[in-house]
Amino acid sequence: MILSALDGYYDRLAESGEPGIPLLGFGRQKIHFCLVINREGELVLAPQTLCRQEGKKRIPQELVVPEPVKRTCGVAANFLWDNTGYVLGNDPKGKPERSADTFSAFKKLQHLVGDGIDDIGMVAVLRFLDKWNPLDATSLRYWEELSGQNVVFRLLDDDTERYVHERPKVREAWLRYCHRKNDSPRGVCLVSGQDGPIATLHPAIKGVFGAQSSGAALVSFNLDAFKSYGKDQNHNAPIGEKAAFSYTTALNWLLRNESRQKIRVGDCTMVFWAERKAEVEDIFSELIAPSSGDGALEPEDSSTDLYVRTILEAARTGRVQDAITAPDTPFYVLGLSPNASRLSVRFWLVSTVEEIVRHIYLHLSQIQIIQGFKDEPEFLHPPVWRLLRETAALNKSENISPLLAGAFIRAVLSGELYPPNLLSSLLVRIRADHNVNRLRAGLIKAVLVRNHGMEVAVSLDKNNTNIGYRLGRLFAVLELAQERANKGINSTIRDKYFGSASATPRSIFPALLSLSQKHLSKLRRDEETKGYYVYLDRNIEEIVTALDAKPIPAFLEPTDQGLFSIGYYHQRRDLFTKDSDRKQEE
Repeated sequence: MILSALDGYYDRLAESGEPGIPLLGFGRQKIHFCLVINREGELVLAPQTLCRQEGKKRIPQELVVPEPVKRTCGVAANFLWDNTGYVLGNDPKGKPERSADTFSAFKKLQHLVGDGIDDIGMVAVLRFLDKWNPLDATSLRYWEELSGQNVVFRLLDDDTERYVHERPKVREAWLRYCHRKNDSPRGVCLVSGQDGPIATLHPAIKGVFGAQSSGAALVSFNLDAFKSYGKDQNHNAPIGEKAAFSYTTALNWLLRNESRQKIRVGDCTMVFWAERKAEVEDIFSELIAPSSGDGALEPEDSSTDLYVRTILEAARTGRVQDAITAPDTPFYVLGLSPNASRLSVRFWLVSTVEEIVRHIYLHLSQIQIIQGFKDEPEFLHPPVWRLLRETAALNKSENISPLLAGAFIRAVLSGELYPPNLLSSLLVRIRADHNVNRLRAGLIKAVLVRNHGMEVAVSLDKNNTNIGYRLGRLFAVLELAQERANKGINSTIRDKYFGSASATPRSIFPALLSLSQKHLSKLRRDEETKGYYVYLDRNIEEIVTALDAKPIPAFLEPTDQGLFSIGYYHQRRDLFTKDSDRKQEE
């Protein structure tokens, strides 16, 4: 299904004439320099760089060139492009004998394909190779930057400024050569169902975070243990050469640097596309990973942000089909992770444009919780990677659990239950760093609502009788009493007792209540803080009175621990809001 969907996407791109989409026999490659030659095959200009500067990095240009060969440790040349070891017989590796072999292989291939072509560009390249001395390479201008990089050819007096490999007669000759040299076994393609040559090796996939820079394989068989019925390599999963080219080309297109259909979450690289052209393709990344870290959408934001807000509002009112075109269009999301020289499919989701939008809005609605600070956006719209970072040690993306990341993204996009270990991961991080922020509280709320069918309010709910929620509220009030009684305190009861109070409350709360009497007494004696005493004492009395009917439990279940954190967050936000209002009244 994955390969079939990618094959269909390639056909869609090719039919629409998308610039930069190669046809069968060609591929996209990073090219660093261009060698300009005249009709006599002489290098008449200094090598011209095709790189652009981005900060301190030089980014090579991606060109559509004759399809690259797959190399291991042997010598195999490309047609009309390659690195300088092949094209000029010289590179920085310090192995002159191998460079001589690679140059010889390159020259041989160019003559094999190009001899007899009535094209002045191809003739010029052959003349250049016949007279070129690899020892002259080191005297070229910019050799230090050029050495070892990929290069192409261009004819000096070509008014169209095409590269030699782009000239029509040269392209035709290359395609004839590809067809002639094809001696692959024939069979029925698993993707197209048609009889034809089966691809022994599939082109490499590039652009997946953490995978080999030279590319990795999505389909690969290279050990005896992977073989069946005596078939070698990819003949174990017969994919036609056309389908193999199509799916790899489409996937490399989605994974290219400038792609807007690619998102990275932890070690997972996610790509997405629709079966037919749909606007959601252009703004999908903003729906699940807005460029602004907090997901704020202000009226003066870009047109993309305004469109995102329109779609989310349509989802809220149940009228998604009115805000988007072709809502029934099939929509695909593929998550890939590195696995040595192969790629691992982290998740694969088939849905429709309308379902995807509805599921994203469901996720966003379930994580909504009151702002931690007044300057925060009212509508919480964080990127998925930002939410997952809350489950990682030291709040670092590289510490996100790969399995949790894949399962979480799938839940967001499919509307399925959140991963079972999401709640425990959040509770572990809260016990470790004692931080109950808006994102963590919102995520816990979403898990309790979706996975456990609970009703959890967005803001403080004084009618919630859950013991965990009320104990969390009480803990917040006791902490504020300590802070007001000891101005400038560096460590509060949250830093020392939050984990044990939320897990084993009976062993902690009697001591905390006893300690709070000292704090309240101190506040009562000082005229400046007497108002705080009345305010906090009233809150403690209200919460403790509701607890009288139920003894403090020895242990709290994980769901109740989650409600403890939400109750703490709600109560603390309410306390500081009331505190701020009280100061303004004074």
